[in-house]
Amino acid sequence: MRRFLSIILIGTLASGIAACTKEPAPSTAASDNTEVTTEAPAEDPVDNSDDKFVSAYPAFKVTSESIDGKYWAEACGFEGENVSPQLSWEPVEGATTYVIYMVDVTSYNNIHWKSVGITETNLPQGWASSEDYFGPRPPSGSTYQYNVYVFALKAPVEKAKGSVRSQALKLQEFMDGLDTDAEGNTGNIVAVGRIVGYYTKKS
Repeated sequence: MRRFLSIILIGTLASGIAACTKEPAPSTAASDNTEVTTEAPAEDPVDNSDDKFVSAYPAFKVTSESIDGKYWAEACGFEGENVSPQLSWEPVEGATTYVIYMVDVTSYNNIHWKSVGITETNLPQGWASSEDYFGPRPPSGSTYQYNVYVFALKAPVEKAKGSVRSQALKLQEFMDGLDTDAEGNTGNIVAVGRIVGYYTKKS
């Protein structure tokens, strides 16, 4: 009888020890190392509605490494290096060619840059020829606004109106004229990209 009770006691102790050595059940709580992903904030939509010259046309984004905040680089000024700004944009669907105007909207819409027949979408600083570009040149101590417009066209135009270094009192007509291609077909402007920049002449 004692031997029987000893066997039972030993078995009970063995079961208790085994129970104590079991691994704890995995926790159902979320791990502290759970990776949290966040979406990048959406960019503001491109909008030309505040520009009377191009508000009627769809807009696309144009960027420039030649603008710091809102000021064109000194190198782009006439008395700097007189080089055209760097410009980049994504190819516009439906466009085969681009036209650029840079306009002094502070003083009589003087044209400072006009290039036609452009097929590239990344123009390095100094890309334009001296015939096509005349850098900002406001009066000493003054800050003027110079807008760059990039017109995405379905087809080439026979001629883009206006001349560099001249006042464009009919600038709206010049720009709207791009909406008719060399064959006389209207609806030629697919979209317009725009950069607003300022230039200050310190002395």
